[in-house]
Amino acid sequence: MNGNDLSELYKIRFAETELPRKSAIWKVICNDYLQRFIRPTDTVVDIACGYGEFLNNIRASRKIAVDLNPDAQKFLSADIEFNHCMATDLSSVVKGEADVVFTSNFLEHLPDKKTLDVFLDEVLIALKPEGKYIILGPNLRYLPGEYWDFYDHHLGLTHLSLSEALRLKGFEIDVCVDRFLPYTTQGALPTHPLLVKAYLKFPLAWPLLGKQFFIVARKIR
Repeated sequence: MNGNDLSELYKIRFAETELPRKSAIWKVICNDYLQRFIRPTDTVVDIACGYGEFLNNIRASRKIAVDLNPDAQKFLSADIEFNHCMATDLSSVVKGEADVVFTSNFLEHLPDKKTLDVFLDEVLIALKPEGKYIILGPNLRYLPGEYWDFYDHHLGLTHLSLSEALRLKGFEIDVCVDRFLPYTTQGALPTHPLLVKAYLKFPLAWPLLGKQFFIVARKIR
């Protein structure tokens, strides 16, 4: 899928009128959970940054966005460096400078495991020693049918299969939550920011509603 196709798909799937609501949700997710893994002095790279929901709401010294969709740039804050390129070209953007690489709901869009291997090599090149790769994504174990409802989902992954792939590449798994966030903000579950805040503070609810994994992998070689 090229950049123009991706732009059209985003317009179909994500109405711009929904962006303020999504940004408000991500602000809570960043402030109440993800920020603990990211220092204000860090260099953070967001692969497949979408409309900037993560980078616009996380605190970091340097923020770098990568996306194949050329429309993404206009939704990013002025302090974010935008790079219009493929994720498998990450090393052309940053080498050994990133404290954190972040992806959310991206890996399932890769065409196959061979491409995943190439991408993970690129992440390793981008990260500093002991740098972190933070991953959110749908867990196929809990979404055997719904996982394939999106036209551009190709690669099926669970928290276990992805953790194995990461270890094979030389990462150490620091955090692995098999059920974290619900699958999508487009469903029937309530997504008011106050409810999201309450959900994040009550991990006992995660096994009931969570369909996405959350993994923090650290570069050790």
